[in-house]
Amino acid sequence: MTSTESAAENTEASKNSATPTETKVENKTTTQSTRTRPSVHKSNYENDTVYLYQFVRCPVVPSPSPFCLKVETWLRMTGVKYENVDHRLKFKSKKGQLPFVELNGTEIADSDIIISELSKKFDKDLDADLSVDQKNVSHAFSSMLNNHTSWVMRWWRYNHPAQFLKIAQLDVKRALNSKLPKGILQFFFKMSFRSNVKKAIGHGLGRHSNEEILQFGKDDLKALSEYLQDKPFFFGDEPHLLDCVAFAHLCQFYYVSFGDIKEYMDANCTNLVSFLERMKERYWQDWEEMSKSLELNTHLPKKKEEEEKENKEKVAPEDNDKEEKKDSEEKEEDKLKDNKDEISEEKTKEESEKKE
Repeated sequence: MTSTESAAENTEASKNSATPTETKVENKTTTQSTRTRPSVHKSNYENDTVYLYQFVRCPVVPSPSPFCLKVETWLRMTGVKYENVDHRLKFKSKKGQLPFVELNGTEIADSDIIISELSKKFDKDLDADLSVDQKNVSHAFSSMLNNHTSWVMRWWRYNHPAQFLKIAQLDVKRALNSKLPKGILQFFFKMSFRSNVKKAIGHGLGRHSNEEILQFGKDDLKALSEYLQDKPFFFGDEPHLLDCVAFAHLCQFYYVSFGDIKEYMDANCTNLVSFLERMKERYWQDWEEMSKSLELNTHLPKKKEEEEKENKEKVAPEDNDKEEKKDSEEKEEDKLKDNKDEISEEKTKEESEKKE
């Protein structure tokens, strides 16, 4: 478990808040309540399908949580079959966290543990071809991103919740799955975020000035940029676990920008910006569609098949009406033809009788 995982909020109006981090419940009642929880929420699961529970979609990034985005990006990188569960933020893991997954009736929580367990289960070690030194570099950078860099982002969001909502374009009513008035929800959302400022102070980073904290973030970005250099990915032509972790965190800095971080990246870390686009192109081709629809499962082929089926069902009644109309017209034509034939026969018979 990384130190970047924060406590879940106790405020009623924001208990399902789209807090952009993994969450951990700290009160003592959690242990008792978990005893009565079902073993899994998805009882009609399909074997070897990973069911991912995370925060709602965000218009500017698939998830405002780097940890949720990390897990889903890993699933896409490895090709492991998965499905997002639209749980309306009702559920957290037995540890009180998001994200968590369910696999074959078993719950796995914490992004790092999820990736570790799924890697073993499906034999999908992204770092299998790396040297020992490269694996150590990957571990060091990942620890920096999880335990230091992410705190820069979190510190800013905790102190500027209104700006975060605006930049992330989050719909509070949808994010909190509540029918309360938007103004009330925004108030409690802001209060719950600001209550987390103490955590940033407790971490140590929050004790510094704004300029110093932003500089910490820039220094981390610079280190990543200098290591990436002109390579497509951090260890060469193919992506590995560090690319997955870096992508998830860098998205929070660039697409949900704060301070002058985005400008800094555009001016001094252009290779990181290109890296983000490269990862998006390879693993998030449905990014734009997802941003507009905010759907959780735009990656599933069956969604398109269902849409096509629905379209066919909508068109079918019209086709039936056309067929019925055509049949009716054909019957009328046959009837008119028969009448004409009868009239013609009668005329012929009359003319014959006159001649006789």
